[in-house]
Amino acid sequence: MQLAVLGRLLSVGRAVLAALRGRLGALCWSLAPLSLSLPLSLLSWRDPAPRPEQEREWDDAPPTPTSVNYHFTRQCNYKCGFCFHTAKTSFVLPLEEAKRGLAMLKEAGMEKINFSGGEPFLQDRGEFVGKLVQFCKQELKLPSVSIVSNGSLIRKQWFEKYGEYLDILAISCDSFDEDVNILIGRRQGKKNHVENLHKLRQWCREYAVAFKINSVINRFNVEEDMNEQIKALNPVRWKVFQCLLIEGENSGEDALREAEKFVISDEDFDRFLDRHKDVSCLVPESNQKMRDSYLILDEYMRFLNCRNGRKEPSKSILDVGVGEAIKFSGFDEKMFLRRGGKYVWSKADMKLDW
Repeated sequence: MQLAVLGRLLSVGRAVLAALRGRLGALCWSLAPLSLSLPLSLLSWRDPAPRPEQEREWDDAPPTPTSVNYHFTRQCNYKCGFCFHTAKTSFVLPLEEAKRGLAMLKEAGMEKINFSGGEPFLQDRGEFVGKLVQFCKQELKLPSVSIVSNGSLIRKQWFEKYGEYLDILAISCDSFDEDVNILIGRRQGKKNHVENLHKLRQWCREYAVAFKINSVINRFNVEEDMNEQIKALNPVRWKVFQCLLIEGENSGEDALREAEKFVISDEDFDRFLDRHKDVSCLVPESNQKMRDSYLILDEYMRFLNCRNGRKEPSKSILDVGVGEAIKFSGFDEKMFLRRGGKYVWSKADMKLDW
């Protein structure tokens, strides 16, 4: 008797379980369309610990474009023999398109923008770069806005109009011997490059712009002693680069320059650095440090990957966005930090005696 009752109870239980499974299956199918529209974070809330494939995705996340070098023009009035961003095109983005790209970079995490070329003051007599500088500081509120220039086309009126928006002006000067500058190609007409450098230094003092010097060390200046001149000019930074070959720019069949005659060895570069080791503002950059530690945007706002010894462009950030384009930049964020790429770069924080 008891066994018969128990059997009937088990049969009822099995029927109930089967019915529940059927109802649960139907419920899951009915919720499937909803699950496709829910955010991933809501669907995976019960699994806070990342799976191995999630960890790999996070490790492969694109780097942050903290500091960007925008070479908006390739045109230049100088003909430096080792130039690694030559006048292969005359294209310059319309101003509003350039601003749109800069706003996208700010949204992606950019803190510092450096405008370069070519010669940035060649476009619209400096008005183009001036408007970009003003936009980045006034509208985007970037902590640091800088320019690299040969200095030959800068006028005092530019400082009067745009100086307040500029944190750092870097002037390229490879030698304090004018004959060497002529050999390199850093001269136009009769203007003395070194005399102009001192004039620009004074204007930077007057208009509270931090002054920086960039020098490319090559076969023609590697034996020069620049200690006295650099200390007298007292820049906030003296960036000293080892001459670098980039195929298609200053080396190879389709290049506009032949920089092979300017190249020096690592040992030559080290000797130059040792000769100037007492210059406190010296910032040395060897070929190894330079190649993949810079985020470079070309005139089309494409990131340039230099890891293979030539400039291989990504798609434009204006077409695919910053996050997608930067994946192909070859940028090594760790090397950027290791070479001291992030420093006190806002003039408001420098506490300089203007």
